[in-house]
Amino acid sequence: MRTDAIDVAAIEDYEKGGRFDLILLATKAQDALEVAPHVISLLAPGGVILPIQNGGVARVLADGLGEDKILGGFSNLGATMVEPGVYEQKNAGHLVIGELAGGVSERVERVARALGRAIEVKVSSNMTGAIWSKLLINCSVTTIGALCSQTMRQYMETKAGKQVFRRTYEEALSVALATGARPERLAVDPVPPGWASNAAVEERYESWVEAMIAFYGDVKPSMLQDFERGRKTEIDFINGYVVTLGHASGVPVHMNTRIAGLVRQIELGNLQPTPHRINDLAAQTAD
Repeated sequence: MRTDAIDVAAIEDYEKGGRFDLILLATKAQDALEVAPHVISLLAPGGVILPIQNGGVARVLADGLGEDKILGGFSNLGATMVEPGVYEQKNAGHLVIGELAGGVSERVERVARALGRAIEVKVSSNMTGAIWSKLLINCSVTTIGALCSQTMRQYMETKAGKQVFRRTYEEALSVALATGARPERLAVDPVPPGWASNAAVEERYESWVEAMIAFYGDVKPSMLQDFERGRKTEIDFINGYVVTLGHASGVPVHMNTRIAGLVRQIELGNLQPTPHRINDLAAQTAD
């Protein structure tokens, strides 16, 4: 699919014109927090800002700017920039949007209809739970792959990869449940088989993992692309966010803490992504 370029301008230039019913913030998390206070004045009466970010960005913006001005949203598709202006979509994903307070509103449905002309949009009546479901993927699939410079399919071929994935995912899920969130299904059920009962269901767990790999397994981690381009990552809004809430909730988050620390070291140039890093992380799963 091709699209024609549209006119762009500085925020100051937009202030000279009309107002907007909808403003999408399709930026990195840290950039969304910086720019949102500057563009809120561009909203028409009843207009909304829709941040498309990972983690708790929408919640932070709503707390600061007002929930009546902010919707929740995130992308559940994987894409890679092949070259400037050319992107390759790697899975049959979609956008998820909704009210942070829950339920389905007329304004959410209106936004979904507008965006649905260009991309598949799903409306969630449990947006907080949906955000957590995506965060679980980011913490495990994305960040582990970035540290190892591999796709999920590649690192899950090893015993070490399977151990690190499971520990990371289960820590993040424990934090989500401790905060009162109810993660909802995206590509797969966010709660692995046997989670509540601790029953011996390893065969069903492996099937759950295979379903996860089928959807996310071949996507190049966006965080790895950040590493390669020397850009700041969203680690503070992904594993770092889980660590912060884990400490506040009294939930152990040892693996997520270690992973967040490694990402920050790579950002500083002190380390490099390497497939061997998964073995170092696996050695800590017995801690």
